[in-house]
Amino acid sequence: QVQLVESGGGLVQAGGSLRLSCAASGTIDSINVMGWHRQTPGKQREFVANIGTGGTTGYADSVKGRFTISRDNAKNTVHLQMNSLQFEDTAVYYCFILIRGKFYWGQGTQVTVSS
Repeated sequence: QVQLVESGGGLVQAGGSLRLSCAASGTIDSINVMGWHRQTPGKQREFVANIGTGGTTGYADSVKGRFTISRDNAKNTVHLQMNSLQFEDTAVYYCFILIRGKFYWGQGTQVTVSS
């Protein structure tokens, strides 16, 4: 099994920055994709960013140029540097790892941006 533990959420003013981290443990293939989704009440969970073990990244249009995803393959960790935060970024952020077509999710961490 795979476990994911997130950290780094919190309250920040608009225009500020936060850094989320996620550590994966358990049976993890060397080839995988890690990333983040987010969800606000009453809305579907939406994609934020992902990164493969080779370093290829993908971002939602809404966060391009503001968020940067990175990973440490040796530690099975992924980070999300969030800059120029906006009120609309307020959500619960969920870390995931995709291994052989199966998603594993973290418990979520709250990010609140005050306007």
